[in-house]
Amino acid sequence: MDAQTCLSREIKREFPPEPPDIQFEVADVFRAYGDDYRQTHILTPQQHKAMSDIEKCRTTALGGHVDECDHCGHTEISYNSCRNRNCPKCRGSQRAAWVDARELELLPIQYFHIVFTLPHDLIPLARYNPERVYGLLFTLAAETLQTFAQNLWDGKLGIIMVLHTWGQTLNDHPHVHCIVTGGALKNDGSAFVRAPKHFLFRVEALSKVFRGKFLAALQALYDQGKLCLSGQPVLATKAGWEALLQALCSHDWVVYAKQPFDDPAHLIRYLGRYVNRIAIANHRILSIDEGTITFKYLDNREPGAPVEKIMALPADEFIRRFLAHIPPPQFRRIRYYGILANGHRKDKLTTCRARLGLDAPPSALHRRHGCLSHQTRHRLQPLFQVRGRQAAPGLRPPVVSRPTALLPRGRVT
Repeated sequence: MDAQTCLSREIKREFPPEPPDIQFEVADVFRAYGDDYRQTHILTPQQHKAMSDIEKCRTTALGGHVDECDHCGHTEISYNSCRNRNCPKCRGSQRAAWVDARELELLPIQYFHIVFTLPHDLIPLARYNPERVYGLLFTLAAETLQTFAQNLWDGKLGIIMVLHTWGQTLNDHPHVHCIVTGGALKNDGSAFVRAPKHFLFRVEALSKVFRGKFLAALQALYDQGKLCLSGQPVLATKAGWEALLQALCSHDWVVYAKQPFDDPAHLIRYLGRYVNRIAIANHRILSIDEGTITFKYLDNREPGAPVEKIMALPADEFIRRFLAHIPPPQFRRIRYYGILANGHRKDKLTTCRARLGLDAPPSALHRRHGCLSHQTRHRLQPLFQVRGRQAAPGLRPPVVSRPTALLPRGRVT
């Protein structure tokens, strides 16, 4: 099988066709059952705000705007979005800009996709200490990778990390995706050492070192009294805490290295699909009927995985699972380490390019918006904004992807 055929299959597998027209949304669930859920459950301010924003997103409650192409005069009418980072319909432009920026930083080397997963026994503790536990997941996964790079090459890797706390069924499944450079820049900057073809580090060794670092750091937080144990009062006792540590030591922790992509740009675009996204996309919801939410998911545990299956949840349980993945305020789900750390990324990448004998990095990419009527690359300029008004209860807005169906041409009322 030639390289082009392999590449075509890889692209088809990782970049499936666009989902069909969306029939149901998370917003529909909140509008139908959100009021009852608020009355029977205690929510954090962030969860309250996320529910309210998602319900109002791209409706008359937030107003609208009209854009006109500066070349052909084509106009587009749209409702305003809520811009909440937990909304399934928002953050598309930020996601695209992130992919563009990361592609400019790629070096002509291998890149590896490694996933660090927290064991199930830590999930209750993480629910009450998300910043502490997930902070350790970020820091110690990066530290583990850098320890191996330091021992082998006396240098530092470049690492991009994206945190996901959910699985396909919206259950708790905290893990961090890592894009790792296939090589390290020497600490003195004298050379860039490439990793062997299709191999970075042994995942079994990574798992053991990561577990040891994590348990040591977790014990330190416990000794300093920095963990909230109200959700698990048994852990406040010495016997309960030691039982948890014993359970965490009794099995291997999952560290998984996915098969490398032939082109590192494909890896960036693949991971970019999950940047700034939340636990479930709207196109996965199949029906909302009599208090039951039905959605599709991929089961990776079946032979021949992944296998598409259907799950039905009561509305209360669906909302509970969704809201469980709302992060604390100001919590960063995307982080950068090593030579890609924000403080010195530009200088380190310039040094890497020099050591690899490459030209200077390309200039910044200016993202442009396309005119949908003529499939050109002309820029849409805002004409005017209209303030929002209170939407009628239970009213679902028209489909935003067909703006001419929203309102008369050139007007937003």
